[in-house]
Amino acid sequence: MRISQLAERCGVPATTLRFYESAGLLPAERTPAGYRLYGEDAVDRLAFIGAAKHLGLPLEEIGELLSVWETGACKEVKADLRPRIAARLDEAEQRVAELAAFTASLHAALDHLDALPDRDQPCSPHCGFLSGPHPGGPADVAITPNGRTTEQWQTAPVACSLAGDDIAARALSWHAILDGATRTPISGGLHMTLPAERILQVAELAVAEQQCCPFFDFRLHLDGTDLHLDVRAPAEGADLLAELFGPAT
Repeated sequence: MRISQLAERCGVPATTLRFYESAGLLPAERTPAGYRLYGEDAVDRLAFIGAAKHLGLPLEEIGELLSVWETGACKEVKADLRPRIAARLDEAEQRVAELAAFTASLHAALDHLDALPDRDQPCSPHCGFLSGPHPGGPADVAITPNGRTTEQWQTAPVACSLAGDDIAARALSWHAILDGATRTPISGGLHMTLPAERILQVAELAVAEQQCCPFFDFRLHLDGTDLHLDVRAPAEGADLLAELFGPAT
């Protein structure tokens, strides 16, 4: 089958199929005219890749796992896969712990804010809340997948593992959360300001986003009643960044 037929049958964009080929995950034969041809095994292969991506495995590990899947017995795939899932689970639990600590910090900040007297005078250092990050937790959060440092997003492959309908649904989710946000261009991305009470929704969606698009870099800063969100991507991901985080059209 041609690449367009495989894309339609599996719900995976042709651009992603080409990227998988360049990454050595999805080999294709060629017609004399140079068109890609795929056999029925490509459908099963894509399903395997999709399942591995859903578990948060990076493409390098998926390639290693595919080699075992192609040539080994089921028990060998199981033995190879188990430590990889366990590692992803450890990372996910760490992120959950960090978000739980941040949630506790936000609750403490809200409790402190509610306890402040309603004064007619301008805010002063005695208010405490506006003098800096609350002692209960961090005011800045950088979200990166799989324990990566915040610089590595610049070298991550610019490819999204979501299918077309899922990409549209994700865009709607971002547009809903960012409704009314002010946007300012920054180097490599956008700076957005929105109400602080949306912090958990933004953080959860950012974590989900990096599972399928690891080339995005998210930085959150809490400033009183405002949440500042910086999103960056390599130049090749500029179009998708604008689609997800730009104003809804």
